[in-house]
Amino acid sequence: MIDININTPALLFPAITLLMLAYTNRFLSLASLVRKLHAEYNRGEKERNILSQIKNIRSRLNLIRYMQALGVLSFLCCVLCMYALFRDWILIAHWIFAASLIFLLLSIILSLLEINKSTKAIELVLSDIEELDKENIFTDIFKKGDS
Repeated sequence: MIDININTPALLFPAITLLMLAYTNRFLSLASLVRKLHAEYNRGEKERNILSQIKNIRSRLNLIRYMQALGVLSFLCCVLCMYALFRDWILIAHWIFAASLIFLLLSIILSLLEINKSTKAIELVLSDIEELDKENIFTDIFKKGDS
C-alpha cells in the first residue's frame, strides 16, 4: 500500500477550490441567461427555439448541481482523510482519499458533459441567428477567401 501523509489530501485543496470556482461561474452565467430569457418571454419576445433552449438550460443546471455536490464531497473527503491521518487511522485514510479522488473524477466527467451541452446550446442560438448551410469545421478552415 502506498504511504500517504497529511500533505497528500491537502494537495487537492487548491484544485478542488478552483474547480468549484469554475462551476460557480458557469452557474452564474446560466442564471443570468435564465433571467434574460424570462424577461424576453414576459415582454412577448418569443424566440423560435426558446423551448429547446430552456430544456438545455434545465439539464445543464442539473449537471452543474451534481458537479458542485461531487466537488464538495471530494473536498469533504479530503478533510476527513486529513483527520484520519492525524488520528493515525491509515487504512481508513486510504479509503477516504480514494473516495475523494473518485468524487473528483465524477465531478470532472460531469463537467465534460456540461461543456458538451453548452456547445449544443450555442449551436441552437447560432442556428436561430443564421441558417447554417451544412458548414462544419473543415469547410470553415478550407474556405477560399473570406468575403
